[in-house]
Amino acid sequence: MFKQICFFRKRPDMTMDQFMDYYENQHSQLSKRMGRAPSLPGAQRYVRRYIQPEKNPVTGEVIDCGFDCIMEIWWNSSDDFENSQRIISDPARLPAIMEDELNLFASHDNPVCTVIEYDSPMGPNGEATHVELRHEG
Repeated sequence: MFKQICFFRKRPDMTMDQFMDYYENQHSQLSKRMGRAPSLPGAQRYVRRYIQPEKNPVTGEVIDCGFDCIMEIWWNSSDDFENSQRIISDPARLPAIMEDELNLFASHDNPVCTVIEYDSPMGPNGEATHVELRHEG
């Protein structure tokens, strides 16, 4: 698997509830709403993780990490990822994406990363664990 992560900050005039509602019900459905083919063909999983700062157990401080959401997408290959990046940045699509993002994000300058993951064994007897993805229909 190949994984992409993006970090987003909400518009400062939005509450977290407004941000989550718009992202879940509007932005994440943008291609479908516009009657277009999916922007993420080949994606296996598309997840938004909304961040709630918590107290650091060592210092006792609540530290803002600077972002409100971490978006993750899993791909079968780097080729699938590169294909989606071409689709999203297509000049015919890009203006609609950028316009919609103005309703949601503080800026278009959002970090985009790919990651290499290593899992530690977390089973009750030290055995490896795994996550199974299933498509429900």
